[in-house]
Amino acid sequence: MATSDHLLTSVQMAGFVAHGSLRVDAVVPEEMNAEALGVLTAGIPAVPYGISVAKAYPEGSFARRLVELPEVAGALRSLVGPDPTIDHHAVHIREPRGGSAQPLHGDAIIDVRPDAFDVQLMYYPQDVTPEMGGTLSVPGSHLRRINETDIGRYQNLLGQNRLVCPAGTVVFVHHGIWHGGRRNDSDVHRYMFKIRFNPTVRQRLLWDTSDLHDPAVAQELGRSFPWYEPATARLEMYNRIKFWRALTGDESFDLEHWVTRVSNRPQRSAV
Repeated sequence: MATSDHLLTSVQMAGFVAHGSLRVDAVVPEEMNAEALGVLTAGIPAVPYGISVAKAYPEGSFARRLVELPEVAGALRSLVGPDPTIDHHAVHIREPRGGSAQPLHGDAIIDVRPDAFDVQLMYYPQDVTPEMGGTLSVPGSHLRRINETDIGRYQNLLGQNRLVCPAGTVVFVHHGIWHGGRRNDSDVHRYMFKIRFNPTVRQRLLWDTSDLHDPAVAQELGRSFPWYEPATARLEMYNRIKFWRALTGDESFDLEHWVTRVSNRPQRSAV
């Protein structure tokens, strides 16, 4: 995959760690969005698990050009590193006035790695309006382990995000985020192309770290979300701090002493 200077900042990475997602609006050119409707309608053939980007998507193909857009390549380089492999991809097309809302769920829930994560790229080639449904996700849910559709009985959570976006928007999500496709109540087809990337290197300090000590980093990491209850917020903050430590290698990083106090195991004898 092409290299890029468009790396994420530390503040953006901290936002991803807190939210479990990163959204880049209208990053794909109009001509590619127009082309995408025909490409996605025709379908993109499945590829073997663990295949390289170069082998999965030949040079010049639509998918290859999509992931090599500078902003897209830079975000992927920052999140999963160089030379990721393709886990799978899928084209989702919702018929006009058709379908039902997908239950809220988490993907690949057997994946409980605390120090590594996959990233799913979700590309929307057309304007997504409220009537078209879009993808619903729950910010800050990605580190809360659930079993597939355990949460499917919940219809709405405070602070959930029902995607409305301009054409050419790309969203990068942590593999654990709670999400579900919504019903399409419009008169047009709704398109989305998804690719899941597996890292092949340790996901540590892969982004532009020149602002690593910017106070805005801690502000992002300390962000709360409306669905958190007080006890829930403490759990999510703890998991988030551990995640940031893994990404930076800084085992001293903390917020409000959350991890420090519960990992305190003095070995010095009092006598």
